[in-house]
Amino acid sequence: MITIEQEDGDVWLVTVCAATKTQHRVTVSAANLARFGRGKMGARALLEASFRFLLEREPNTSILPAFDLPIIARYFPEYERELGRYLTN
Repeated sequence: MITIEQEDGDVWLVTVCAATKTQHRVTVSAANLARFGRGKMGARALLEASFRFLLEREPNTSILPAFDLPIIARYFPEYERELGRYLTN
């Protein structure tokens, strides 16, 4: 289960409840939202899609505790290309 709360401005707190509960502070700028959300998604939907993408590839305990959204593509080069599969309206 993924819960997402806006913490302050561009910073969001994402909580993943699995065998071990983890929290992650993720920065999503307006430019990131336009680029990765394709101008159609809000930050909450983009973060949910991004975490579903991540959780298919690694356990929540391996996800960085704090990061800027674009860092995902550094670890997973297919992120931007495959993100559309995870975006829902």
